[in-house]
Amino acid sequence: MFSNFLDNQQFYTECTEHFFVVQIFLKMLRAYYNHVRSFENTLVTKFFGLHCVKLAGANQKKVRFVIMGNLFCSDHFIHRRFDLKGSSLGRTTDKPQTEIDEYTILKDLDLNFIFRLQKHWYQEFQRQVDKDCDFLEQENIMDYSLLVGVHFRDKRVIMTEGSFDSDSSRGSSPHLSPHLSRGDTDPNRLSKIKLGSNMPTKAELTIRKSDCEPQLIGEPTGELYDVILYFGIIDILQDYDISKKLEHAYKSFQYDPTSISAVDPKQYSRRFKDFVYKAFQEDKVDI
Repeated sequence: MFSNFLDNQQFYTECTEHFFVVQIFLKMLRAYYNHVRSFENTLVTKFFGLHCVKLAGANQKKVRFVIMGNLFCSDHFIHRRFDLKGSSLGRTTDKPQTEIDEYTILKDLDLNFIFRLQKHWYQEFQRQVDKDCDFLEQENIMDYSLLVGVHFRDKRVIMTEGSFDSDSSRGSSPHLSPHLSRGDTDPNRLSKIKLGSNMPTKAELTIRKSDCEPQLIGEPTGELYDVILYFGIIDILQDYDISKKLEHAYKSFQYDPTSISAVDPKQYSRRFKDFVYKAFQEDKVDI
């Protein structure tokens, strides 16, 4: 597969030469349509079209592509991006710390924040994740991710080398006020807020202990940052087929079966929810 998008584009294009992706898409299309119609705040990827182009040339190869909504279509610059599955095996970026920038896709073991949502939004988040995961489980889908984009509202936060390093000391980053700025309480702006899009909240820096087993969620430090979040569930066109079953069997002999990504949809859904409900928590302090 290959993909093409910019943050300020409304649509996202993903191309594939694998016909099985098309088969999965068509198989789940009716159920997907009903789910999206029933839940306007669904976090699953928004599909707008499936197309096929026959290339010119001797072999006339067909290229199929899906048009999807871009989660990060916003005027806000996305400073950090996380692809979260709830598994730990291989779930770190392969980039050295010095090369990580705003466009690096970070993974579960790179996550060094707990996102604290206001009570109303946290309850809505839980309800919708439950509904979306039930839908994906019923469609035999696994290996999906929660893609999270983080915009830091205070311009004094400079993403320099070592900033927000989850193994660093508490004093490595500037402390920011937990309160919302006047601009983010403007009625016109608040009207644009919806679940998973343009959501002002707080991110609490976490630290993982280096002398113990890898932690999916680090220890909270009390260091709070005002952020705006964008998030949604992506990569929903992988079912638990024979290749994934073989991958699960093979890796289970080598690694802890609970740490690998390729597990059956029911277990995947349960583990995914357990993780995101730790990464996203209710803010107990009124703003």
